[in-house]
Amino acid sequence: MQYCRHRFVELNGNPFHYVEWGAPGAPVLLFLHGFPEYGGAWSEVAERLADSYHCVAPDQRGFGQSWAPAHVEAYGLRDLVGDMAALIGILGGPVTVVGHDWGAAVAYGLAMFRPELVSKLIIINGVHPVPFQRELAAGGAQTIASQYILYLRAEGSEDKLSADDFSGLMKLFSARMDLSWLTPDRLKLYKAEWSRPGRLKAMINWYRASPLQVAKPGEPLTDLPSLPIGRLQVRCPHFLIWGDDDTALLPSCIEGLDEVASDLTVHHVSGADHWICHQKPDVVAGLIRSWMDPVQA
Repeated sequence: MQYCRHRFVELNGNPFHYVEWGAPGAPVLLFLHGFPEYGGAWSEVAERLADSYHCVAPDQRGFGQSWAPAHVEAYGLRDLVGDMAALIGILGGPVTVVGHDWGAAVAYGLAMFRPELVSKLIIINGVHPVPFQRELAAGGAQTIASQYILYLRAEGSEDKLSADDFSGLMKLFSARMDLSWLTPDRLKLYKAEWSRPGRLKAMINWYRASPLQVAKPGEPLTDLPSLPIGRLQVRCPHFLIWGDDDTALLPSCIEGLDEVASDLTVHHVSGADHWICHQKPDVVAGLIRSWMDPVQA
């Protein structure tokens, strides 16, 4: 087993924490987590790739042991991308970026707005803003599945989620998906991260700062401004791994992705949902390895 090493760095003048596996001289895989996770949550996948890659998984802004400013405005995509751009600079980029859930939003942001820093892009059950906003506004199945976003944006949602030993957050975390991988010991690690002062509010501020608009079920939003699709293109090689049983992000969210990603490969995984990285780490790591280096795989 490859054990992680903890590192603390300053990014744009602010303190951040990351964990790493593998040899620092190997090709870098930068793993970006989503909500409500943290850098160490990538351990199952990273350990399986550390023989060939330098796997780096930061606690993103507001999460874990990294900087967690209190105000909502600090969680705009420009700043989140800026954090990871600074980290890539320290790592000697460009690098391959791997994003899941909210980490996918930052990964896409890097690929779209700082393409010189991203050699390849791997997304695991995450969404590009163009098809996702389309589905959020449509008033259909994805709109219904995403109503939790409005709940999270409401004032005081962090207090409701943390009450009774995070029972509300656990209910949201499961969301009709398989959490059999979340053992008691692993849950202790998650709760330790959620319990850090101000962290849960900071984590939820990602939702509050997002410009994405969510319709009411059956009431499509028809007056949204057009997205600048020309500026939202992903031009590097892009691999999408998709757990087909996801109930938070539905398959409609990736329809038309090839219109904004010219070099796209998609692999569907049956019997896995949003938490595919924990449910099937062997499969995920194997897919990453074979796509990164098909000859060696």
